[in-house]
Amino acid sequence: MKKSLLALASGAFILGAAEFVMMGILPEAAAAMHVSIPTAGHFISAYAIGVCVGTLILVFGRRIPPKKLIIIFMVIAFAGNALSAASVSAPMLLAARFISGLPHGAFFGTATLIAKTVADKGKEAQSVSVMVTGQTVANMLGVPAGTLMAEFMSWRLAFMVLSLWAAATVLLSLAWIPQIAPVKDVGLAGQFRFLKKPGPWMILGAVFTGNAGVFCWWSYVSPWLQHTGGYSSDMVPFLMMLAGFGMVVGGIIGGRITDNWRHAGTAALGQAISGIGLLMVFLVPGSTVSCAIFTFWIAFGLFFISAPQQLLMTESGKGGGELLAGAAVQVAFNFGNAVGSVVGGTMLTMSGMNYHFTALGGLPLAVAAVLLLTFYSLRHETHTDALERMREVTV
Repeated sequence: MKKSLLALASGAFILGAAEFVMMGILPEAAAAMHVSIPTAGHFISAYAIGVCVGTLILVFGRRIPPKKLIIIFMVIAFAGNALSAASVSAPMLLAARFISGLPHGAFFGTATLIAKTVADKGKEAQSVSVMVTGQTVANMLGVPAGTLMAEFMSWRLAFMVLSLWAAATVLLSLAWIPQIAPVKDVGLAGQFRFLKKPGPWMILGAVFTGNAGVFCWWSYVSPWLQHTGGYSSDMVPFLMMLAGFGMVVGGIIGGRITDNWRHAGTAALGQAISGIGLLMVFLVPGSTVSCAIFTFWIAFGLFFISAPQQLLMTESGKGGGELLAGAAVQVAFNFGNAVGSVVGGTMLTMSGMNYHFTALGGLPLAVAAVLLLTFYSLRHETHTDALERMREVTV
């Protein structure tokens, strides 16, 4: 394991935990800020909007070496999580969550480039999946830990820990991430040249619709587990751990398949897995067993797609737009999260707080993602570079 990947995974852990921990502590945060559960969903949306806006850091920081960019992102993460812990009103928490989201997309765009650069030949997707594993481990350990803190101590403690972790990651980045030259400077407009082709828009459309579909349900997973699955609130952290384990396994398997098959085809498979899970959430009445299975199932599909989609976009931006293309995945991902949270909240309101309907609202979006990725794969991935990946074997 390369130390540079561990440093990147540490940063991914912070951002993953900061993004997802709000789902596990939503009831406590809503009560502390004196707002309803659907209204508290805006704390999730605020982070996602910050991700979209924060991508501009790369537009104006294109000449900054990737290592320095990673350090800057961790400093912003420290400030945003510290402010979240200190928030005394709903508007202040919204602003803090917005700041916390600013480095997210830019970080993953930059980290994908670094991971791809330091990877062994033919193992680029696995290298990216190791970096992304930090985000999935955050869901397996960080989010449940934050949920437990909210249950037994204070939801603010989760953000305090994340701010300290961000400070520690600055030190790891200084020590372990190698100096890599900035991407080719093609000017302000040149960075966006990759968007003139239809392929990247299809990928981004699939990322947006796929994640919007999942987050219709995932944004309200904590109350869903309690109302539909019959779990007590103190069992929710362990179900979050199960979901995180599904994300870790999905990310690793998705990375391995990507290195040996079509990138978009792999992503389409992952989106289909999540879509089937959403259908089952809507159709099955719900029990402790079924809810546990669906939690693992959908989480598995959600991060199965991470490595292939990150690589698809980074490769589409070759020639100066690599950082922005990689970051665009996270922008689409989190924009989808924001829309999904709103759609899920609307479905709850319209159905009289029936948590099955959050999955129904997300199902058409998930199907759209599968169709986009399948079309892209059939249109642009008829040649899978299998010959180029062959290695000489001496017997």
